[in-house]
Amino acid sequence: MWRLTAALKFLTVLPMPSGGSTRERDLAGSLPFFPVVGLLIGALVAALALGLGRVLPPLPAAALIVIALVAVSGGLHLDGLSDSADGFFSSRPRERILEIMRDSRAGPMGIIAIVSVMGLKFATLASTPEIHLWSAVFLMPIAGRCALVVGMASLPYARPEGGLGSALYKGWRKTSAGLSILLLVSAGWIVAGWAGLIAAGSSVLVTLLLAAYTYHKIGGATGDTLGAGCEIAEVVPALTLAVWHFVVPG
Repeated sequence: MWRLTAALKFLTVLPMPSGGSTRERDLAGSLPFFPVVGLLIGALVAALALGLGRVLPPLPAAALIVIALVAVSGGLHLDGLSDSADGFFSSRPRERILEIMRDSRAGPMGIIAIVSVMGLKFATLASTPEIHLWSAVFLMPIAGRCALVVGMASLPYARPEGGLGSALYKGWRKTSAGLSILLLVSAGWIVAGWAGLIAAGSSVLVTLLLAAYTYHKIGGATGDTLGAGCEIAEVVPALTLAVWHFVVPG
């Protein structure tokens, strides 16, 4: 139980009972529970989506859902998305990219990345029929936390001096990645059938493509690139289900 508590403390701002922490040893042991945290977040925000869909029009409901997804993680992964965009699109060599990513200030490319991802989440959720909205919202956090684990299993850690993400690399990365994918695929099938399976598979594919691009740019992963992967992977289920219900209505 302390491992799940450590994962919840690290990935969310939800109040937790005493026990478990974000110390290096606890973080390493919490890795298999990352997708479970995604499932819990998904259930919480999906319930919110069901309520909002009954009392609000699609646009404000979608906006509040996106805000809730950001709020529950304290914007942790958006910060990684911003830093990664600033570094990767700076047209600098590897060492300079890593320096830029350490800078806490958000540059223009980071702001563009945040606006683009948030805007795409909002647009896709607002376009999804109310009856299917909850399933998209449920899958999004699972896909994002699965991407964290798959990203760590796919790439070495890029910073030789270590960092926040390096503690997680001492966990069971490959086993955790396999279990994460299994949970995501199972959840996709249960809540959305074939559309959910396609959403799950597409999310994993996007995560692997992003990992390949990250390796090309800096030779491995950092906490920032993992956070960026989480945010981008979250978009995929919403986008997939929006397209599915547009192409295959009913």
